[in-house]
Amino acid sequence: MATKHIRKAAVIGGGVMGRGIAAHLANARIPVLLLDIVPPKPGEGDDVNSPAFRNKFALNAITNIKKEKPSAIYSHLDLDLITPGNVEDHLELLADVDWIVEAVPESLPIKKATFDKIEKHANPEAIIASNTSGLSIKAMLEGRPDSFKKRFLVTHFFNPVRYMKLLEIVEAEDTDPEVTKTVVEFGEKVLGKGIVFGKDTTNFIANRIGVHGMMTIMHTMPKYEMTIEDVDAIFAKPMGRPKSAVFRTADVVGLDTFVHVATNCYDTLTEDDERDIFKVPEYMKTLVERGWTGSKAKQGFMRKGKGGIEVLDLNTLEYRERNKPEYASLAAAKGSPAARIKKVVVDGDDKAAKFAKEITLRSLAYTARLLGEIADDILNVDRGMRWGFNWDLGPFQTWDAIGVKWGAEQMKAEGISYPTWVDEMVAKGNDSFYKWEGNKELYYDYREHTYRPIPQHEMEISLEVLKKTDNTKVFGNDGATLHDMGDGVALLEFHTKMNSIDDDIISMMHRAIDEVENNDWEGLVIGNSSDNFSAGANLLLVLMNARAGNWTDIESMVKQFQDANQRMRFSSKPVVAAPTGLTLGGGAEVALGANAIQAAGELYMGLVEVGVGLIPGGAGTLGLLRNHFGRHATNTNLNPVSIIQDVFMAIGMAKVATSAEEARELGFLNADDVVTINRDHLLYRAKQRVLGMSRAGFVAPRPMKFNLPGRDGAATIDTMLYSMEQNNQVSAHDRLIGAKLGSVLTGGNTTPKIAVSEQYILDLEREVFLSLCGEEKSQARMEYMLMNNKPLRN
Repeated sequence: MATKHIRKAAVIGGGVMGRGIAAHLANARIPVLLLDIVPPKPGEGDDVNSPAFRNKFALNAITNIKKEKPSAIYSHLDLDLITPGNVEDHLELLADVDWIVEAVPESLPIKKATFDKIEKHANPEAIIASNTSGLSIKAMLEGRPDSFKKRFLVTHFFNPVRYMKLLEIVEAEDTDPEVTKTVVEFGEKVLGKGIVFGKDTTNFIANRIGVHGMMTIMHTMPKYEMTIEDVDAIFAKPMGRPKSAVFRTADVVGLDTFVHVATNCYDTLTEDDERDIFKVPEYMKTLVERGWTGSKAKQGFMRKGKGGIEVLDLNTLEYRERNKPEYASLAAAKGSPAARIKKVVVDGDDKAAKFAKEITLRSLAYTARLLGEIADDILNVDRGMRWGFNWDLGPFQTWDAIGVKWGAEQMKAEGISYPTWVDEMVAKGNDSFYKWEGNKELYYDYREHTYRPIPQHEMEISLEVLKKTDNTKVFGNDGATLHDMGDGVALLEFHTKMNSIDDDIISMMHRAIDEVENNDWEGLVIGNSSDNFSAGANLLLVLMNARAGNWTDIESMVKQFQDANQRMRFSSKPVVAAPTGLTLGGGAEVALGANAIQAAGELYMGLVEVGVGLIPGGAGTLGLLRNHFGRHATNTNLNPVSIIQDVFMAIGMAKVATSAEEARELGFLNADDVVTINRDHLLYRAKQRVLGMSRAGFVAPRPMKFNLPGRDGAATIDTMLYSMEQNNQVSAHDRLIGAKLGSVLTGGNTTPKIAVSEQYILDLEREVFLSLCGEEKSQARMEYMLMNNKPLRN
């Protein structure tokens, strides 16, 4: 039986996928051996015996990880976990790893030769996996002993590995169930992936359906005289798809890769009734021949021209300016993903709607016909498309959105075939593939003709389920709700637009801490199920009050927010923040105010107020000072200037961490704050953190005092700002904001011998925030951000 614990891994192949898998293993703090071939063609002057030459491809892979944007790795500090090597000199090191992932080119002879090497050198208990997306498992395992087959399976990651949730797992005929169990648990808990179970068929689930859908669009475009812009406008947000839509997605994936996947489908799916859909259009072949393979070649279906983005005219294969399509059906697509799709496909009547309808009906019917061949249930299919292609809704959820009965009737009218079980389902009065019964969500089992509960991981706390459970809502208002998570832990959920901080949220923060402190609760979690924790304070409210001269109202709101964050910090019960995604401005201040942070790996955290002409006003400067100074706050022998400069640069340059680990490096997270890679497990982990702190005998921390440099420190900062202004690095208004920020961080009129309190700093922060609200140029920055969603330099 293979190992039950994966503590060390190896990746063979340092290409795009191999290095992505290695980087994500490092994100999870798993040491990984990255092996590639020895360069076959030495250059003039190469020392063929040197490690630098022999490990060149693996070393280049690590260099690429360092340079990639968006970054494949949470922190460059974790690159040390990746050990480069080659498959001639370092195969004996495989004896020391628990999981070996083959990520060599999609060639059966190359893969089989790689398995020869693995079989000779691997630990006999190690799990062996292939990252193939199109080759037959049966063919890859031909001639292998049973001991190899039992510990082998496919683990198909999606690119970019760090950001794509999907991990398709496909077992071989002889795979030991314990091997699968180990990989599933590791994939979910350690790597943070969403697991989908596929079958040994060409391109498995997501690529099979996704490529079919994209190819159907390309082949159907001429019928409706659709341009690239038309297609990408339709199959983006209006149809519940990512903004990269179709052609931009193809550019990002790489046209050569896309052609390879589609061709593989055409070559191997000889019995598929829609095999011809996978025939690659001639214009795609031409683009690949020209080397116009998409983003990596800086041109494909699109390129950046002198006047902006240009698109390809598919008739002439020449670039032209991009147009902005306008269709009534797309303009009407508002609300939830299901509502938007229905507005286009069902209610729309223009050319875009008719095109979307035909594509949708054909894709849904094809997907339904594949059930049993590529997956055993609709759940794996829908998850595959949501997690692998970033669709808002999977195919069967989309069918629910347009109506199961309506969709089937339209398919009949258009002569599109679909499985008979759909008619049987509708005839029995079942009008949806998914439904809720109480607080349980069910999916339709097409084989048993009944509904089954969607399995929920023990570490997944769903707010949707919580809201459908009786007596779990404690109280709430328009901005936030306090829920009972069970086991004596309360959850404060924000639910304004982008979870922006407003009066309702602030009042609920105060009310929540009253409830938790004065009643029988273990503690409080602040978190939600949204993509983003909080994008900051309600800027429109601040600007309106500033323009109206309502200084008392602004000061009251800022003081209430400061007090709320301080109350969370010094509560008699532990408070844990669970930030994820955008955690900016006021959102960062809420997280900094908690006793501990349980952060999602994908955390984009920063105090960005200078971008709108302000400084943090809700205890953000205090929170970051507190984190940076730590136990050194009152050390009079320590020169605080370097620490203050770090805090100043983080706030003054509006630095935003691009991961939780980078947030730690910037000081937003402390050493004992914890990162959870699986977003679905974040609330569960935060709840366990509260329980652990409570049961360990939590005592609120002492308020800190700070020995700050005062005017001399502020003068040092202003000297730096003066130099930056003279070199045109900052504007005069930037300098003004920076000087005011510096005065707060250095303690105003204090001296290094006087220890100032947290409240003293909060008063300085609030005073400066108010003064900047009155600046005309700051108000212009606020207005510009609200109008254009980007900062103004003035």
